[in-house]
Amino acid sequence: MKHVLAILLVVVMMFGASLAQAAPAADTTPAASAATTPGSTPHFDVQAATDAYMAQLSPQARANSDAYFEGGYWLILWDLLVALVVAWLLLGTRLSARMRDFAERTTRLRWLQTAIYALQYILLTTLLTLPWNIYEGFVREHRYGLSNQNFAQWLGDQAKGLVIALILGTVALVIIYAVIRKAPRTWWLWGAGVSLVFVVFVATIAPVYIAPVFNTYKSLPESPLKAQILSMARANGIPATDVYWFDASRQSKRISANVSGMFGTTRISLNDNLMSRSTPAEIKAVLGHEMGHYVLNHAYKGLVFFGIIIVFGFAFVYWGFGWAERRWGARWGIRGVGDVAGLPLLAVLFAIFMFFMTPVNNTITRSMEAEADAFGLNAARQPDGFAEAAVQLSEYRKMHPGPVEEFVFFDHPSGWNRIHRAMVWKAEHLDDADIRAADAATPAPAR
Repeated sequence: MKHVLAILLVVVMMFGASLAQAAPAADTTPAASAATTPGSTPHFDVQAATDAYMAQLSPQARANSDAYFEGGYWLILWDLLVALVVAWLLLGTRLSARMRDFAERTTRLRWLQTAIYALQYILLTTLLTLPWNIYEGFVREHRYGLSNQNFAQWLGDQAKGLVIALILGTVALVIIYAVIRKAPRTWWLWGAGVSLVFVVFVATIAPVYIAPVFNTYKSLPESPLKAQILSMARANGIPATDVYWFDASRQSKRISANVSGMFGTTRISLNDNLMSRSTPAEIKAVLGHEMGHYVLNHAYKGLVFFGIIIVFGFAFVYWGFGWAERRWGARWGIRGVGDVAGLPLLAVLFAIFMFFMTPVNNTITRSMEAEADAFGLNAARQPDGFAEAAVQLSEYRKMHPGPVEEFVFFDHPSGWNRIHRAMVWKAEHLDDADIRAADAATPAPAR
């Protein structure tokens, strides 16, 4: 689902609207470091417990996940370079101008000309970037053992995403260019507003109409776990009456869950990887985190924060387009900002802006993820389950980066930070009856 929304957001935004390492402890059990007597508060070493969870990962597993995640740093740069190359091919060869000319010969209706160009643009850029996407989304995922798809299955999902992008992307571009032509001086402000409205629309319909295109969603069978999840949802004011699972294992080995949707489309979903690979404690910990996003209104706060960024992005594109058009517009066959032939320039300018905004975007998201972590620990009360889930996520996330590295590149708190915070929470609740009972019922090596 994540890659579909990425396609839609890129389509919306293309036209102007994405060191120190802990030393593992010898003891691999995150448990109290001293025996306790009934009624007493045990001594609990947070650092030792954190190190014990980190020690569950072999040096080879740590090296593999670090290499995968650090490779993603370079992908940010290479993605920008690919966007620059595609824009240069379309503009420098005047192919974009010829695509516009074809649309103008086909019809006199301006909005339909934009739609015809948009269809050409989305199809062509998809084909031009396909080799890079094959490496990034298929070859690399298999190299690190994260994908379950063969090439035909992967290509099938890409085709589905393309169809959705052609429909929604074309509609979005028609509206955006209508705004540009109506308000040539202030289009960047109105365009940002229209783009945000479109993002809200996509986020609203995605759980019900887009996600099922890629995966099968079914009601989770009745069980004590389902009852506990729904109880946790009711206790936190989440209007969900069912829990859904979906077959993400047909695509990858990653565990995930979400509380998604807006304006009455709220849905609690977890994938089959989480169901098959995690304990009930881990599942409740993950769902508690996801519920935190809903209760803390992160969807709406994110719209405000990223809305501001998009406005600045549109302003940058407005300035950059004028600067580039004065120098190369005649050579490229561009007649002004309202000319759809200039779309590749709008797209690459926005890509440049978002490249330099990477630390800001990541910090906003990482802060909300940390808030959801804190909420989930209080809602689910499963600190060890949360820590175990963080260990599972280490398959594709670097666990213990340096502070600058985490600030620039991490859109979630690092695994070490998440485990450490869970152990701090546990240390403050050792006398709570449910925490004592969980420790007593769970063999130490399993905690």
